[in-house]
Amino acid sequence: MSETSATTEVASQYAARVASDLESNAKEQERIGAEIVALQEQLTALQHDHRVLVNIQQALAGAAPAAGGTPVPSPRKNAVAEPAPGRKGTRARKGGASAQSPVAKKSTAKKASAAKAPAKAAGAKAAGAKAAGAKAAGPTLVELVRRHLVAQSEPRSAAEVSAALAQDHPERPVRTTVVRNTLEGLVAKQQAQRTKQGSSVYYTAVGSPEPAPAPEPASQAESK
Repeated sequence: MSETSATTEVASQYAARVASDLESNAKEQERIGAEIVALQEQLTALQHDHRVLVNIQQALAGAAPAAGGTPVPSPRKNAVAEPAPGRKGTRARKGGASAQSPVAKKSTAKKASAAKAPAKAAGAKAAGAKAAGAKAAGPTLVELVRRHLVAQSEPRSAAEVSAALAQDHPERPVRTTVVRNTLEGLVAKQQAQRTKQGSSVYYTAVGSPEPAPAPEPASQAESK
């Protein structure tokens, strides 16, 4: 009898340990799945930024030849009388060279201004495209799930959250497994709380705003 009881005790210990390991493994899978979802969203944002930067680079590359091909008027040449022999000719040539220097400076300034204008226009266009792309991207799935939980007064399961998001945002594909991983990520960040009822798991937001108190009647306010 002693050997049988010892064997039974060892078997029960192994069974408890296996059950504990299985629970730890399931929690680790849920945590890693939530991290994968967050990394996927970061990758999507980086890919969007990469496309915007490529558009900016192409716009700047297209603006460079246009700036280089802008015609620049040639400086005027002052008519200089034929110098007489001696020192007078040297003075006349010096006077002509000094008269041309302001014109050359003015033409250089015009050329620099014409080169900067296309680059500024391309930069403004690329910035507008980036802002429009960011606006069109909309909130992330994590933000949508968090907002939905905050707006609820009762716990919600992953399937209920998925159905609500699919109804509110029909243009976005919503999968229950992805929503469940997102909810587990919020639990890991202590932004949501998980409760289990039987075989079902429900989630509630942590730190959701409390409802504001109802205003007092006007008669009571006047009596005070």
